[in-house]
Amino acid sequence: MSDLTPEPGSRTAGTTVVRQKTKVSNKGQILAWASWDWGSAAFNAVMTTFVFTVYLTSTEAFGGEDHVSQVLGAGLAIAGVLVALMAPITGQRSDTGGRRKLWLGVNSALVVVLTALCFFVFPQAEFLILAVVLLAAANVFMEFAGVNYNAMLVQISTPGTIGKISGFGWSMGYFGGIIALATVLFGFVTPGFFGVATEEALNIRVVALFSAAWFAVFALPVLFAVPEIKSVREERISFAASYRLLFRRIKAIFKTSPHTIYFLLASAIFRDGLAAVFTFGGVIAAGTFGFALQDVIIFAIAGNVIAALGSLAGGVLDDRIGPKRVIIMSLLGLLISGTAIFILGAGNYGIFGFTWTGVVTFWVFGLMLCLFVGPAQASSRAYLARLAPDGEAGELFGLYATTGRAVSFLAPALFALFINVFGSQRYGILGIMVVLLAGLLVLLPVKPPAKVSPAVEPVS
Repeated sequence: MSDLTPEPGSRTAGTTVVRQKTKVSNKGQILAWASWDWGSAAFNAVMTTFVFTVYLTSTEAFGGEDHVSQVLGAGLAIAGVLVALMAPITGQRSDTGGRRKLWLGVNSALVVVLTALCFFVFPQAEFLILAVVLLAAANVFMEFAGVNYNAMLVQISTPGTIGKISGFGWSMGYFGGIIALATVLFGFVTPGFFGVATEEALNIRVVALFSAAWFAVFALPVLFAVPEIKSVREERISFAASYRLLFRRIKAIFKTSPHTIYFLLASAIFRDGLAAVFTFGGVIAAGTFGFALQDVIIFAIAGNVIAALGSLAGGVLDDRIGPKRVIIMSLLGLLISGTAIFILGAGNYGIFGFTWTGVVTFWVFGLMLCLFVGPAQASSRAYLARLAPDGEAGELFGLYATTGRAVSFLAPALFALFINVFGSQRYGILGIMVVLLAGLLVLLPVKPPAKVSPAVEPVS
């Protein structure tokens, strides 16, 4: 298939048509790139969301749910600060040093090692700090790896396929999470058909080894298939000099393409709302709608399937109508679905001859939420990739990570605030909807990325 690659310095957000030159690409690079997304899902879904952190918070030996949650929250908060401070620099230095693939491999390997070490977290109070340090450090290196991974999108895509490829990557992440999660739940946890003993929580601790191996295997293809970028600077500069350069570039971006900065701010807000949909979805299902743990797991698997399909469909739409329209439609879909859960979930309503119970409402509109989350995430990545100047994608995705971390308190804070004010967990849904609405409103005036046409001279 054909590929289009921008000539250096040729991309400008929102105002120009860009001249392109053609080169040959191959589908193997795309599959290898998406394989990393598939593999990383073992850490994201198994270690940090559904299994290992639940093991920590639900095991009394670690000190009880409240104590563990506080320690874990503090550890992850420190990790978030480190990511916010360091992500743009790691992206910038890998861009200029021609080491994008190298640092993707190094950071991925560190995540694998730290994940495997979680095997040694025995169900005893003295191992809690070890667990939190390992998870927090793994989160930091996963974010650093993600900066370089996302920046690779501009290497393997064309202006006409960037949305579809981004959506394909996100869908692979969801599908990988489904398979990994199902293997863990039914192979090690319930009923444990691999026959691993439960003494000293061995069947849970071995999940860390499984997750590490899963990520290691599926992270390898991209390191062989996608070539390293060329270095644009021979001499090395200090970290202090890197920060000075970063601030000069942010100032230059704001001067020449302010809507890039506006998009970073808008996406930071609505991405926090998107993350909250999955973070608090299981909590709301259990607390507000009475789902048992098994029901929550079944819903999580179904929701990931729907989100994956939504990512694929949204990626195709992205290339046809543009990422901004896909994000807007997705956010509107999320707002409608979330509002329906809040209103109809309050009791039994007869509409068009059908009784909407709370459980039915959550299944129907909860899956609709999942449907719209995937396209919004995938198109957000594609949006920024289209804005990235040649040779600066890593730095821009570093800023993407930083701005996301900077406002990551919004959705959790409003979720808790609305529950505290109205005295019911159901009102926490409104807190998440407020964040999504705010992100939508900030996004609306932002100019979309420029359309790209091959073999055309840049025009104002």
